[in-house]
Amino acid sequence: MSLFEEIANDEDNKVYKAKGWLPIYAAPRTAEILIIGQAPSKRVQETGIMWHDASGDRLRDWLGVSETVFYQSGKIGVIPMDFYYPGKAASGDKAPRKGVAEKWHPKLLAEMPNIKLIILIGAYAQRYYLNLTNKETITATIKNYQHYLPKYFPIVHPSPRNNIWLKKNPWFEQEVLPMLKQEVQAILKQ
Repeated sequence: MSLFEEIANDEDNKVYKAKGWLPIYAAPRTAEILIIGQAPSKRVQETGIMWHDASGDRLRDWLGVSETVFYQSGKIGVIPMDFYYPGKAASGDKAPRKGVAEKWHPKLLAEMPNIKLIILIGAYAQRYYLNLTNKETITATIKNYQHYLPKYFPIVHPSPRNNIWLKKNPWFEQEVLPMLKQEVQAILKQ
Protein backbone atom coordinates (compact mmCIF):
# COMPACT_ATOMS: atom_id res chain seq x y z
CA MET A 1 0.00 0.00 0.00
CA SER A 2 1.34 3.45 -0.91
CA LEU A 3 1.68 6.18 1.68
CA PHE A 4 -1.16 8.06 -0.06
CA GLU A 5 -3.40 5.00 0.36
CA GLU A 6 -2.33 4.63 4.00
CA ILE A 7 -3.35 8.21 4.70
CA ALA A 8 -6.62 7.92 2.77
CA ASN A 9 -7.52 4.67 4.53
CA ASP A 10 -6.43 5.71 8.01
CA GLU A 11 -9.17 5.19 10.60
CA ASP A 12 -8.78 8.83 11.66
CA ASN A 13 -9.77 9.91 8.13
CA LYS A 14 -12.83 7.70 7.65
CA VAL A 15 -15.27 10.63 7.84
CA TYR A 16 -13.45 12.29 4.90
CA LYS A 17 -13.22 9.06 2.94
CA ALA A 18 -16.98 8.64 3.38
CA LYS A 19 -17.41 12.05 1.67
CA GLY A 20 -15.24 10.86 -1.21
CA TRP A 21 -12.44 13.27 -0.28
CA LEU A 22 -8.82 12.44 -0.98
CA PRO A 23 -5.87 13.68 1.09
CA ILE A 24 -4.43 16.87 -0.37
CA TYR A 25 -0.64 17.04 -0.56
CA ALA A 26 2.27 16.67 -2.98
CA ALA A 27 5.52 14.98 -1.99
CA PRO A 28 7.58 14.46 -5.16
CA ARG A 29 10.86 12.67 -4.51
CA THR A 30 12.61 15.39 -6.53
CA ALA A 31 11.29 18.27 -4.38
CA GLU A 32 13.88 20.75 -3.13
CA ILE A 33 11.47 23.29 -1.66
CA LEU A 34 8.70 22.25 0.71
CA ILE A 35 5.71 24.39 1.62
CA ILE A 36 3.96 23.53 4.87
CA GLY A 37 0.70 25.33 5.54
CA GLN A 38 -2.39 24.73 7.64
CA ALA A 39 -5.09 22.75 5.80
CA PRO A 40 -6.76 22.83 2.39
CA SER A 41 -9.49 25.38 1.79
CA LYS A 42 -12.95 24.16 0.81
CA ARG A 43 -12.25 25.08 -2.82
CA VAL A 44 -8.94 23.20 -2.81
CA GLN A 45 -10.59 20.14 -1.25
CA GLU A 46 -13.27 20.20 -3.96
CA THR A 47 -10.84 20.62 -6.86
CA GLY A 48 -8.00 18.53 -5.46
CA ILE A 49 -5.51 21.18 -6.64
CA MET A 50 -3.36 22.65 -3.87
CA TRP A 51 -3.12 26.42 -3.58
CA HIS A 52 -5.54 26.78 -6.49
CA ASP A 53 -7.21 29.92 -5.18
CA ALA A 54 -6.48 33.59 -4.50
CA SER A 55 -4.06 32.62 -1.72
CA GLY A 56 -2.17 30.39 -4.14
CA ASP A 57 -1.92 33.14 -6.74
CA ARG A 58 -0.38 35.44 -4.13
CA LEU A 59 1.92 32.69 -2.83
CA ARG A 60 3.32 31.97 -6.30
CA ASP A 61 3.91 35.70 -6.75
CA TRP A 62 5.72 35.86 -3.41
CA LEU A 63 7.90 32.90 -4.42
CA GLY A 64 8.50 34.29 -7.91
CA VAL A 65 7.37 31.08 -9.61
CA SER A 66 4.90 30.32 -12.38
CA GLU A 67 2.03 27.86 -12.10
CA THR A 68 4.04 25.49 -14.31
CA VAL A 69 7.03 25.52 -11.95
CA PHE A 70 4.79 25.28 -8.90
CA TYR A 71 2.69 22.35 -10.12
CA GLN A 72 4.76 20.53 -12.73
CA SER A 73 8.47 20.97 -12.06
CA GLY A 74 8.70 18.37 -9.30
CA LYS A 75 10.86 20.88 -7.41
CA ILE A 76 8.12 22.00 -4.99
CA GLY A 77 6.35 19.84 -2.42
CA VAL A 78 3.32 20.83 -0.39
CA ILE A 79 2.30 19.27 2.90
CA PRO A 80 -0.45 20.80 5.02
CA MET A 81 -0.73 20.35 8.78
CA ASP A 82 -3.92 18.41 7.95
CA PHE A 83 -4.75 16.78 4.62
CA TYR A 84 -8.45 17.66 4.61
CA TYR A 85 -10.61 20.79 4.74
CA PRO A 86 -11.47 21.11 8.45
CA GLY A 87 -14.78 22.97 8.06
CA LYS A 88 -15.91 26.47 9.00
CA ALA A 89 -15.34 28.11 12.36
CA ALA A 90 -16.87 31.30 13.75
CA SER A 91 -14.27 33.30 11.82
CA GLY A 92 -12.44 31.52 9.03
CA ASP A 93 -11.78 27.80 8.88
CA LYS A 94 -11.35 25.44 11.82
CA ALA A 95 -7.84 24.62 12.98
CA PRO A 96 -6.06 21.59 11.53
CA ARG A 97 -6.56 18.44 13.60
CA LYS A 98 -3.90 17.72 16.19
CA GLY A 99 -1.75 14.66 15.67
CA VAL A 100 -1.80 14.63 11.87
CA ALA A 101 1.65 16.21 11.46
CA GLU A 102 3.18 14.01 14.16
CA LYS A 103 1.83 10.88 12.52
CA TRP A 104 2.44 11.56 8.83
CA HIS A 105 4.97 14.34 8.27
CA PRO A 106 8.06 12.27 9.18
CA LYS A 107 7.02 9.62 6.63
CA LEU A 108 6.39 12.23 3.94
CA LEU A 109 9.64 14.06 4.66
CA ALA A 110 11.51 10.76 4.33
CA GLU A 111 10.15 10.49 0.78
CA MET A 112 11.69 13.87 -0.14
CA PRO A 113 15.42 13.53 0.61
CA ASN A 114 16.49 16.60 -1.40
CA ILE A 115 14.63 19.32 0.53
CA LYS A 116 16.81 22.42 0.93
CA LEU A 117 14.21 24.91 2.20
CA ILE A 118 10.95 24.52 4.13
CA ILE A 119 8.58 27.48 3.90
CA LEU A 120 6.33 27.56 6.96
CA ILE A 121 3.06 29.34 6.27
CA GLY A 122 1.09 30.53 9.25
CA ALA A 123 1.06 29.95 12.99
CA TYR A 124 0.20 26.22 13.03
CA ALA A 125 3.17 25.19 10.91
CA GLN A 126 5.50 27.67 12.59
CA ARG A 127 4.58 26.62 16.13
CA TYR A 128 5.00 22.96 15.29
CA TYR A 129 8.26 23.11 13.34
CA LEU A 130 9.95 25.94 15.20
CA ASN A 131 8.80 24.75 18.64
CA LEU A 132 7.19 28.10 19.39
CA THR A 133 4.82 28.80 22.26
CA ASN A 134 1.45 30.50 21.90
CA LYS A 135 3.05 33.61 23.41
CA GLU A 136 5.39 34.06 20.44
CA THR A 137 3.59 36.08 17.80
CA ILE A 138 3.59 35.30 14.12
CA THR A 139 4.73 38.87 13.47
CA ALA A 140 7.82 38.47 15.65
CA THR A 141 8.58 35.07 14.14
CA ILE A 142 8.42 36.39 10.59
CA LYS A 143 10.37 39.52 11.48
CA ASN A 144 13.13 37.24 12.77
CA TYR A 145 12.99 34.86 9.79
CA GLN A 146 16.79 34.92 9.36
CA HIS A 147 17.13 33.17 12.71
CA TYR A 148 15.49 30.07 11.19
CA LEU A 149 17.45 29.95 7.95
CA PRO A 150 18.83 28.07 6.10
CA LYS A 151 16.31 25.28 6.81
CA TYR A 152 13.09 27.17 7.54
CA PHE A 153 11.56 30.36 6.19
CA PRO A 154 8.43 31.47 8.11
CA ILE A 155 5.89 33.67 6.33
CA VAL A 156 2.37 34.92 6.88
CA HIS A 157 -0.49 33.15 5.11
CA PRO A 158 -1.03 34.73 1.69
CA SER A 159 -4.81 34.83 2.16
CA PRO A 160 -6.62 38.04 1.19
CA ARG A 161 -7.88 37.95 4.80
CA ASN A 162 -4.35 39.04 5.79
CA ASN A 163 -4.43 42.28 3.77
CA ILE A 164 -4.78 44.29 7.00
CA TRP A 165 -1.70 42.56 8.49
CA LEU A 166 0.24 43.29 5.30
CA LYS A 167 -0.72 46.99 5.46
CA LYS A 168 0.32 47.19 9.13
CA ASN A 169 3.62 45.46 8.41
CA PRO A 170 5.04 46.96 5.20
CA TRP A 171 8.50 45.60 6.11
CA PHE A 172 7.24 42.14 5.11
CA GLU A 173 6.84 43.06 1.43
CA GLN A 174 9.82 45.42 1.43
CA GLU A 175 12.38 43.25 3.25
CA VAL A 176 11.18 39.67 3.72
CA LEU A 177 9.64 38.87 0.33
CA PRO A 178 12.73 39.86 -1.69
CA MET A 179 14.79 37.50 0.50
CA LEU A 180 12.21 34.72 0.08
CA LYS A 181 12.31 35.09 -3.71
CA GLN A 182 16.09 35.12 -3.65
CA GLU A 183 16.24 31.90 -1.58
CA VAL A 184 13.68 30.16 -3.81
CA GLN A 185 15.32 31.23 -7.07
CA ALA A 186 18.78 30.19 -5.87
CA ILE A 187 17.49 26.67 -5.22
CA LEU A 188 15.50 26.41 -8.45
CA LYS A 189 18.47 27.51 -10.57
CA GLN A 190 20.81 24.81 -9.22
